[in-house]
Amino acid sequence: MSTLTKAAIVDKLYKSLLTTHAEAQDLVEAVLETIKTTLEQGEVVKLPGFGNFGVRNKRARRGRNPKTGEEVEISARSVMVFHPSNILRERVNKARPKSSS
Repeated sequence: MSTLTKAAIVDKLYKSLLTTHAEAQDLVEAVLETIKTTLEQGEVVKLPGFGNFGVRNKRARRGRNPKTGEEVEISARSVMVFHPSNILRERVNKARPKSSS
C-alpha cells in the first residue's frame, strides 16, 4: 500500500494545471489552511462527492488500563471525524478487490 503525501498532491496539481510548482504548493497550502481554520472554529467542512470533516466533543469518562486493569479517568477532548460521501464510499469499494476470507 502506498501513501499520498502533500508533496505528491502538489506535484499532481503542478503537472495537471500547467502552473508553476510554487503556485501549486501555495494552492494546496491555502486549501489545507482554510480547512484547518474552519475546523478550529468548530464548523463542518463539506466537500460534495468526497465527504464531511468535523470535530466531535467527547465527554470525560471512566476507562480501564488494559495492562493493569486499573480504572483511570479519561479526560474530555475533541476528536476529528470524517464521514465519506456515498460517492466516495462506492468508488473505494469498487476499486478494492474482494478478500477471499
